[in-house]
Amino acid sequence: MRVVPCDDAGLSAAAAALNAGCVAVIPTDTVYGLAAHPAFPSAVERLYTIKGREAGKPIALLAADTAAAARFLGGALPPGARTLMERHWPGALTLVLPTADGASFEGLRVPDHQWTRRLLAACGGTLRVTSANMSGRRPATDAAAALTEVGLSADLVVDGGVSPGGVASTVVRIDTAGVVTVLRQGALEKLSI
Repeated sequence: MRVVPCDDAGLSAAAAALNAGCVAVIPTDTVYGLAAHPAFPSAVERLYTIKGREAGKPIALLAADTAAAARFLGGALPPGARTLMERHWPGALTLVLPTADGASFEGLRVPDHQWTRRLLAACGGTLRVTSANMSGRRPATDAAAALTEVGLSADLVVDGGVSPGGVASTVVRIDTAGVVTVLRQGALEKLSI
């Protein structure tokens, strides 16, 4: 495990590690995240192990932009989803949306953190990211706390100082009919639908 700064060199190091199937702790606009590339199932499995997360509980994706999120879902968006994306992305809203085949749901968010969006773009547009803490504990809001919680088991920790938001994202599910359900209250205090 090594610690790198949240700058261009750190971006290159983090992108190289994640694109090689490693696990990294990264800063976001809300709290620190434990990240893995979705193309590497073994890396995603390590997120569960490091965090102590139960196997069936999904891990959301951070996306570089709305286009990357839509691409991951197969292009189809339920009614109202694009409006919420336009109003709240980049930002602290995670949208749980149906995949194109309607068989499953994926949680996606575009963070309001320029460095993190650049990293996401360098990794193909999306990364699986869960808060950088042990399950059931408070999310880490700085690199030191993330390192203590889960960082020693990661391959790389990016130190971006204190996360400006400090609170996990609000999570909203939109089904195929466009019905909106708030699953978790979080950093987004008011939802504009």
